[in-house]
Amino acid sequence: MRALVLAILALLATGVARAEDVLRVGDQRGNARALMEAAGVLEGLTYRLEWSEFPAAAPLLEALNAGAIDAGGVGDAPFTFAAAAGVPVKAIAAYRNRQDGLAILVAKDSPFRSVADLKGRRIATNRGSIGHQVVLAALEEAGLPFDSVTFNFLPPADAKLALTSGAVDAWATWEPYTSTAELAGLVRVVRDGNGITPGLSFAVASDGAIAKKRPLLADFARRLSKARDWALKDPAPYAVVWSRLIGLPETVPLRWFGRAAYRAVPIDGTVIADEQRNIDLYVRAGLIPKSRAPRAEAILDASFGQAAAVVR
Repeated sequence: MRALVLAILALLATGVARAEDVLRVGDQRGNARALMEAAGVLEGLTYRLEWSEFPAAAPLLEALNAGAIDAGGVGDAPFTFAAAAGVPVKAIAAYRNRQDGLAILVAKDSPFRSVADLKGRRIATNRGSIGHQVVLAALEEAGLPFDSVTFNFLPPADAKLALTSGAVDAWATWEPYTSTAELAGLVRVVRDGNGITPGLSFAVASDGAIAKKRPLLADFARRLSKARDWALKDPAPYAVVWSRLIGLPETVPLRWFGRAAYRAVPIDGTVIADEQRNIDLYVRAGLIPKSRAPRAEAILDASFGQAAAVVR
């Protein structure tokens, strides 16, 4: 009887400890949180989720580097930039989407119609962001050197103001900023990311969290992938929750989610090759010294693949 009581007490103690476990997740504009709440995949958690909201990937990765969060969702470009800068981060799950919403935008009445027209012009974007990435890729596609344009590195809200005020000639950005500006009739797309960028985004985690919170991260990645699969079938319920959480009209997320078609993919040879191309692009552009450039396979953790697989 004494042994049974001790066993029950030990089990209860384990359960309490598990209930006190916390996974601190960084989110961008309600993306993962709204999706997971709408899909109903957060039921039955054995740990507590603490969400932190960020306007872009750069501050999210800074928070991860500082130990303020354990994990988050970011695009391939800022993830590459952070890893090369020494942030102890790895991708634990991968997603692909169409790149209509990753775009170089100009004012609706702008005379600029092509990337070549932007030679010698000013483009606002976040340094190391997917906006930065699409400009570099578009310049290569057009046969122009990377210094053909002048970058004004600004966060999205400031970049939008710079474009509308005429302080810059173009703005390279992503969702939901692209759909918001398009629906407001403020901008026109000069070049989107389709065909020149791989359309990858990642769930990432710090090395410390991977070492100490692997079961939580694996469970979170599995639930997020399941939610992505759910939203792929019908983005409307997701748009309702996202709109309520962020405070923008439902037309914005409906446009964004409907054309993006996010889907979970395994971290396989194709994803590794595409991530290596991102690294090589930054090296060619001089943003990452060749001596500090990571190898893609070293920063993509495929060991979470089974846990993150979509549950159908």
